Parts: sequence; structure tokens; C-alpha cells
Amino acid sequence: MKNPLQAIGLALALALAIGSVNAESYPAKTVTVIVPHGPGGANDAVARPFAHKIGANLGQAFVVDNRAGAGGNIGTGAAARSARDGYTLLLTVGSSHTINPSLYKSVPFDPVKDFEPIGLIGTAPYVLVVNPSLPVKTVQDLVALAKSKPGEINMASAGNGTLDHLLGEMFKTAAGVNLAHVPYKGASAANTDLVSGQVSVTFTSWPSVMSFVNSGKLRVIAVASESRSPLLPNVPTIAETVPGVSAVSWYGLFAPAGTPPEIVAKLRTETTKVLNDKGFQEALKGQGAEVASTSAGKFVDLIKTDLQKWSVIVKRTGAEIN
Repeated sequence: MKNPLQAIGLALALALAIGSVNAESYPAKTVTVIVPHGPGGANDAVARPFAHKIGANLGQAFVVDNRAGAGGNIGTGAAARSARDGYTLLLTVGSSHTINPSLYKSVPFDPVKDFEPIGLIGTAPYVLVVNPSLPVKTVQDLVALAKSKPGEINMASAGNGTLDHLLGEMFKTAAGVNLAHVPYKGASAANTDLVSGQVSVTFTSWPSVMSFVNSGKLRVIAVASESRSPLLPNVPTIAETVPGVSAVSWYGLFAPAGTPPEIVAKLRTETTKVLNDKGFQEALKGQGAEVASTSAGKFVDLIKTDLQKWSVIVKRTGAEIN
């Protein structure tokens, strides 16, 4: 072909046509959904019903692949390096995606440049819970007791730099109290000692302590969301007593950056269908979470806001993991 511009135009048209065909037939094979945490955790509990439902809707298997390690960095890095064809996705929790880049000296991914956000799948409230032996029933009670006993009340967390820890530090600063931080290797270990009374207070996700609270082994005194949670409508927010203290655990679906826009668009449409499904909504509610209702644009804004917010808190605490 003598005209190079015409050749380029035909090539672009062919590429667009191929992309359109791929989107129409997508998915033509099994889709892998990387969950960068172990089986049985809150992230996994959200990912599995989602994968089952979207797979059923599209007539192809969406298989959860748990790749735990380094606080979510291993699985997230693997997703970032995967083929940009829509057949490997990432479903991760917000803390790994927006805290780890500030917490770890080096992470194998860029949370913004390496991923195309598909959609926010669900959220779960963070809660302030205490061992029932601690004589507090409100945030005001806790602040008063902590001020009368500076450094004597132990605050458990799932580990240095985790959302549990950073939310606790945010609370301590805003309330002007000194709680003694006791880091554990995971929320399960922290909650076990909280139930036994080895520690007295923790800030953690509602799914991780829901059964303990419902059985009376722990007492929830506040939620950390900006407004009261539909899952705990009678529980006040921390901010009602200590303004400026808020956090939520969110679960989001991503594709590697560079995935064809037609496939991204199809995944967004199909994700919305899943979120509107009553059965899926009930499945998440049973796990202590609720379906999100945020557009892709607002999801991007949430990621950027959280990256900035937690970067400030991490620097303030001096937490770092090599």
C-alpha cells in the first residue's frame, strides 16, 4: 500500500475490530481472580461469592487464586505483572492496596499506574471493641479511663502498620490518650487474646469479630465509619465523640493496566449486575460486609484519597517494613 497514512488507519481499524470481537466473546476461558491473602479471611469471603456469581452470569469459571504473603504484596505484584487480556484479575482489600506502598520500603507494584479499577465490590465497617471486663460502654468512657490510666490500657492490632494499628494511632492522637500498642501476627491472634483478656481494646474489621460480639465474648462500643453502618444501626460512630477518626475496609476489583477498554467496560457492566443481585447482597451481609454503590470514577478517587491519608499516618507513626 503506497499511502502510509492509509495503512496506519487500516491497522488501527483492524485493532479496534479485534478488540470488539474479543470483548463480545469474553470470557472464552477460565478467569483467574487473584486474592492476595489466605483462604478464610475477609478478603477471601467477599471474593468467593463474587467470583461464583459473575462466573455463573457469564457462563465461564472465575476461579479464586489465593496468593498470600508480605501483607498482600506478593499476590498484588503477580497481578500487576500478569497478561493484560482480562483473564487475570485482582480482588483485594483497601488496606493492602493503599497502606502497603507507604508502609513497605519496597513494593512490587504501583497501586495507581499498574491497575485499571473495575469497581468497588463491598465495604465492611471497622469497629472499636473491648473485652467485657473493661468498665467502658462508650467512646467517652474509654477516653476518660485512658486519661486516668495513661499507658496502662493495652491496644491490640493485627501488626505494625496494619489498618488496625493506624486507626488506633489516629484515635490516640485525636482523643489525646495513650494506649499501649501490642502488635500481633494477624487479626486472629489479636482477637484470641482480646477474648481471653490478655489485651483490652482493638480497632478491627467487623467481619473478624462479629461472631465474638454476637456471642457476648466481646463488646462493640463504636464503628469507625463516617456515618452509622446499616449493619450496626444502633452503634454510634467514633467520630460522634472524637471527630476526625474514621476508616472503612473496602474490597475492590482490578484488571492490570493496559487491559483492552472493551473488556474493562464489560467487566464493569457485569460487576454492577452482581452487586444488584439480592442473593449476593445477602451473602456479603452474612460475612459482615455490605455491597458497594460507588461508580468507577469515585472508586478511583477513593484510592487516591486513601493513599494520601494513610501515607500521613504511616509517617507519623514511623512504621516501616523492609
